[in-house]
Amino acid sequence: MIKGISYIILSGMAFFIINFFVKLLGNPDNEIIPHLQKYPAHELVFFRSLVSFAISAAIIKYRGLPLLGNNRRWLLLRGTAGMLALTIFFFTLHKLPLAIASTLQYLSPIFTVLIASRLFRERVSNIQYFSSLIAFSGVVFIGFNGITGGFNSQKTDLFWMGMGILSAVLSGVAYNAISKLKETEETINIVIYFPMLALPLTGIWCLFDFTVPRGVEWLILLIIGVFTQIAQVCMTRAFLSANTAIIAPFQYIGAIYALISGWFVFNEKLETASIIGVCLVVFGVIFGTIFRAGKKLRKDPELALEPETEVLS
Repeated sequence: MIKGISYIILSGMAFFIINFFVKLLGNPDNEIIPHLQKYPAHELVFFRSLVSFAISAAIIKYRGLPLLGNNRRWLLLRGTAGMLALTIFFFTLHKLPLAIASTLQYLSPIFTVLIASRLFRERVSNIQYFSSLIAFSGVVFIGFNGITGGFNSQKTDLFWMGMGILSAVLSGVAYNAISKLKETEETINIVIYFPMLALPLTGIWCLFDFTVPRGVEWLILLIIGVFTQIAQVCMTRAFLSANTAIIAPFQYIGAIYALISGWFVFNEKLETASIIGVCLVVFGVIFGTIFRAGKKLRKDPELALEPETEVLS
């Protein structure tokens, strides 16, 4: 259990580092690393995918696994949904306060459950619907505060809030594809489909809008790629080490990281309504996740010894 919690905390820190540097390169007017160039979101996805593909391909070759996997239709769905989700998320990191963009992405577990109820005919309880309502009420708080100009440095745009929610929906699709694949595919085969699809598409996009890295920017781009791989590995090992009911609450420590860094680093001072909204989203998702996992344990106590696996996009 302690190992699983340690992995999930490390994963949260790694994802925070990724989001922090993506935010930094999308908003270069900062005092931490001055004179940075502004990078479009699709270029950051390209470099992120380049590093991830190189690492994943090396592992697959070393282990002698088939590059394209077995269930290619679901692998393609997982890769496409994950690619779109992350690209949109990177855009929202540029357009919204860090805490808000990160919090909207945390809606993905709710959409995962709702999509599974349609896709795999899983039953959704009234309590799970209630937890979803709590989370979405948090989004309403954030949106209302943004309309009234609640952010000192960066007013929330409802369009980009909508895109943040769309990113969470697509992440939910990707997670459901993963649940379909975990019986037939190695984790690394699932992971590699994202960069394998993203590289050619974002590469073509970069031909029309490309910022040539210089100096320390090369290091930042490398950090984004390497920490992406670290975050995925730690996340996977966390859910392999302990049950979701134990692990899930620690997954949302990243929201606290984002809120604090946004406040002190990017001068994103959130008003009370926005802070309440962030708390409602995180509470709603945690409540729903713990209830779902607890329900599984009550149904089959042996699941406490059989942790679930989950891989991020």
